[in-house]
Amino acid sequence: MDEAVKAVLAEYHARGAKESEIQNRVSEEEWFNRRDEFLISVGRDAAVLLNILAKGAEARTILELGTSYGYSTLWLAEAAHKTGGKVISLDIGAEKQEYARNMLRKAGLAAHVDFRPGDARETIASLKGPFDFVLIDLWKELYIPCFDLVYPKLSPGAFVAADNMLLPEYCRPGALLYRKHVRSKPDIDSVLLPVGHGIELSRYGDMLAS
Repeated sequence: MDEAVKAVLAEYHARGAKESEIQNRVSEEEWFNRRDEFLISVGRDAAVLLNILAKGAEARTILELGTSYGYSTLWLAEAAHKTGGKVISLDIGAEKQEYARNMLRKAGLAAHVDFRPGDARETIASLKGPFDFVLIDLWKELYIPCFDLVYPKLSPGAFVAADNMLLPEYCRPGALLYRKHVRSKPDIDSVLLPVGHGIELSRYGDMLAS
């Protein structure tokens, strides 16, 4: 991995460590009310997994639903750099995307990311696809609607990774609904991976023999 990318990752990890200390000092209610201030990333283990999968799949069109402050965006962009691809990253918060854009510039990967601010559902509907790799990590009530919009635009063999399937605990009811919904599709293989906060990893097409 390039030294510039490593340096930016170190910045993210330092920020995450400081914010973890703050989170431990404040009440759950205060943290929830201030959650947009915090990094709240997929975590290093999950990010490494996504990076490896995207590279292994030689994904050229990567769709990220939920930029936040760009931690997972950086890992996906590093994969896109290796595959000659592009990341399309969606988020409702333009200010968060600006932070992410600056971090990508420092890492030398800005050319591999197309940031799209606004409602993810509207943006997905406007995109042609096909998508080779999709990360779903936004407001949990949007997981199923966004999956349904992405689903017809998946390329054969495409991966869809959905975060927060196990943690935090208040996400579990919605996560269970998402998992049942995805697994109801006749041309999807899906498995729950206990990595990071829990990832539902689904693959479109090329079904496994039952």
